[in-house]
Amino acid sequence: MPDRVVVTAASPGDRAAESEFIAYPYQLYKDSPNWVPWFRADMRAIVRRRHPFFGHAQAEFLLARRDGRTVGRICVVQNSRYIQQHGIQTAHFYFADYPDDPAVSDALFAAAVRWARDRGLTHLSGPLLFGGATGSGVLIRGFEQRAAMTMMPYNYPYYREHMQRLGFEKDVDLLSWRMDPKAFVLPERVRSVAEKVLERGRFKVLRFSSKRQIKRIATEVAALYNTTLGDHPEDYPLSEGELQQLIKDLLQVADPLLIKILTYDDRYVGYLLAFPDVSAAMQRAAGRLTPWSILDLMREFKRTRSIVINGAGILPEYQRLGGNALLYYELERTARLRDPLHADLTQVAETTTLMVRDLETLGAEIYKIHRMYRRPLMINR
Repeated sequence: MPDRVVVTAASPGDRAAESEFIAYPYQLYKDSPNWVPWFRADMRAIVRRRHPFFGHAQAEFLLARRDGRTVGRICVVQNSRYIQQHGIQTAHFYFADYPDDPAVSDALFAAAVRWARDRGLTHLSGPLLFGGATGSGVLIRGFEQRAAMTMMPYNYPYYREHMQRLGFEKDVDLLSWRMDPKAFVLPERVRSVAEKVLERGRFKVLRFSSKRQIKRIATEVAALYNTTLGDHPEDYPLSEGELQQLIKDLLQVADPLLIKILTYDDRYVGYLLAFPDVSAAMQRAAGRLTPWSILDLMREFKRTRSIVINGAGILPEYQRLGGNALLYYELERTARLRDPLHADLTQVAETTTLMVRDLETLGAEIYKIHRMYRRPLMINR
């Protein structure tokens, strides 16, 4: 009979436990060609609660051990901004990593449930942490494809079975789309609408040649995130500190040529954020930023032939004025920049039915599905 699994908290200041929490997935995914690690410095900032997220969220980082050896991990959080926006008293989990061993997943989620119940919360949902920028959900389709940097989670196929066994039910699916630049062609009707609204002069598309230009307007544009995505089930309105952190993080991997901002009468109303996919270099770096790994990341930035689109939105009141057509017009153009083999649009909620229908019409294909789960805490397992 295997030894009992014991779950303990990686308490603030416990450097050994923090290191175990950060290191465990390298053990679990050591044979996976498709898992992409977070940078360890970023993980330390999270585990030590130094990210602006923790200005409005409480968290516990939990380790599962068997016979003194780490065999799993999970983070559970109470995000007050999410609760206020969506009106549900839910905790969220993230960084849930474990082997195909029910004893381990049972122990981890039992500890997460206790933590949530102690705070008077009624549900446990996830995976979700910072919202769309870091990706959400359990991967249920597309295991043969590498994760897009840290903009989406990766996990083994058995996770879905564990979630169902633990009493979780589907909340919402997040669909990631792959576009072949040669096959992704706008219908003439959509192209005509986009060109006409540009001719009228009220809509404009801002393009950039340097990160300095982007920085000048970044704060004003970032506010669009909350308006266009804050009410989606996988998102919440970010705090000012989180928006500034998001700007900093995204600028690190931004190619100015791939960033497009839509204006109407000089007001910022929409955005299209695409990035060179440097996942291969991140895998080679194994979470460590050294002079060599930084040089490798810079080289990958220039040579990669994959683009990741991790942000596309327009204020609702401008969608019917031709804004949607213009957004897709720019999406087609962006998908062909840098001569990519493919461009991937990450994690579109299935509940955005208009965008899902439009992407299907335009010839994009779903290549990954991540599922967010929810479980009421009155269920005893």
